[in-house]
Amino acid sequence: MEGVIFELTIVIVIAAVLAMFGKLIRQPPIIAYLFTGILVGPLVFDLINSTEVMQAFAHMGVAFLLFIVGLNLDFRVLRDVGKISLISGFGSMALVSISTFFIAIGLLGLDSTSSLFLSIAFVFSSTVVVVKLLSDKNELETLHGRIALGILIVEDFVAAIALMVIPVIGAGDPSLIFLQIGKSIMLIGGVFLFSHLFLSRALSIATKSQEVLFLFSVGWALLVAVIFDYLGFSLEIGALLAGMALASSKYSLEIKSKVKGLRDFFVVLFFVFFGSQLAGPITSELLYNATILSAFILFGKPLIVMTFMKFAGNKKRTNFFTGTSLAQVSEFSLIIVLLGFNLGIVTQELFSLTILVALITIATSSYMIYYSQPIYKKLAGILGIFDNDQPELKIRKKSSKYDIVLIGHNRIGFKLLKVFEKAKKKYLVVDYNPQIIKKLSEKGINCVYGDANDYDFLMNLRLKKAKIVISTIPELDTNLSIKNVIGKEKTIFIPTSHAISDTIKLYDAGADYVIMPHFLGGEFMGSLLTHSHFGRDLLDKEGKKQLKELKERLSEGHSHPKKGLHGS
Repeated sequence: MEGVIFELTIVIVIAAVLAMFGKLIRQPPIIAYLFTGILVGPLVFDLINSTEVMQAFAHMGVAFLLFIVGLNLDFRVLRDVGKISLISGFGSMALVSISTFFIAIGLLGLDSTSSLFLSIAFVFSSTVVVVKLLSDKNELETLHGRIALGILIVEDFVAAIALMVIPVIGAGDPSLIFLQIGKSIMLIGGVFLFSHLFLSRALSIATKSQEVLFLFSVGWALLVAVIFDYLGFSLEIGALLAGMALASSKYSLEIKSKVKGLRDFFVVLFFVFFGSQLAGPITSELLYNATILSAFILFGKPLIVMTFMKFAGNKKRTNFFTGTSLAQVSEFSLIIVLLGFNLGIVTQELFSLTILVALITIATSSYMIYYSQPIYKKLAGILGIFDNDQPELKIRKKSSKYDIVLIGHNRIGFKLLKVFEKAKKKYLVVDYNPQIIKKLSEKGINCVYGDANDYDFLMNLRLKKAKIVISTIPELDTNLSIKNVIGKEKTIFIPTSHAISDTIKLYDAGADYVIMPHFLGGEFMGSLLTHSHFGRDLLDKEGKKQLKELKERLSEGHSHPKKGLHGS
């Protein structure tokens, strides 16, 4: 027992040190955990003797990770991710899978079984990595951030199906396969039926105590996982379905927050375990194969995503940022290959190959995401082939002179349009989301589809002739470009910012006023309390007005930025 505690202590300490170092060099914690596994594993120091215990912890980590993934896989969400995410998600997965298979079997000379496993495993991008890095950059609520998350949701659904199908195929005997399929359908139906009939009532009782809710959630996840494991399926599938059964519950967000800390601890051990499975010898052939496959994931996969997004009607900038966000393999890739390894289908060499590709692609794509803006500026000229063919300027009226030009509709712009209408101002809306332009056009609103980062496009808008230019885009470089196009004319310029340092730079550049949404919220609330004399009547009136507007926003497909995130 003391040996297990000592080994766990070594693992956690090394992981913590590497994670802190990783933070300094802008690497996600997953890389630190995988490297920890390599260091303590047989390839370097060989410090882990309690392999069974570590493997048990790793299985717990996978179970809790997939339980949380299951909680996010609400089928209602899939309806809302939009045509772009569905087309780009399914299309890119199919093409990446086919390409990976032929690269593995043709170029690398792998056998058909190994090539097939890689073609399944490498179609998925890492939800953990992408969400973390986009959140750090405050880009989750941007257009490319929302599309990337939509594609990840599509990929997670497909990964869930793959996790259910692979163990069934591994049964080998056709009669056993049909028996397993029948058992799986009955089990899945039983889990969802039980959830529908009893879980809602049980949760309503459990939520009265935070401790009871935590225990109930963990107990439910482990119970379903153990039942699936006992009946010949994997522990991981059971945990995933346990989460999916609760995904549509009104308590799902609360459950996620309660289980997150426990999940994070076991996930550390999960990735450490995978790192420790990188066994020697690391041959030149293995490194060559890892380099070729990593190059395809890092460069080929983004190009495939960008191509599908182009035909879905997006501009090259959105296509580039979305594509580069998805240039890595997933935690699902590791889990799928582990399943194959445990079933005896996948060799140790293929397992090591997958771990190496995960290390290379996650580490490299992290920098691609962090430095996507300067990379885009350097490549913008040659990215024209990924621009859609829609004409950029689609103004509904012949006149090109407007009182106000609003760049970026979404949340802030939605409110401003009502003010413009009430004041009977002549205005033009600029946005690079084709869905928003389509909705505005249907309403008869003057609008133009184009990218505010395109200098020539901004020049064609004749911003100098407008009385006021308002930008709801919170990116500093974009707003400085808009100000540069306006120049020193009398046009009033009102940009948006989420950072105090950026706001100061915008004022130095000549902005007349800078919108800082989070600060303005407190300012408005203070003003409202003052005018209401801290009474209820005015607050009730404003509350009803807000509720009406929120219902209208919901019908437009708006959502509020999530906790800790920002959006325009």
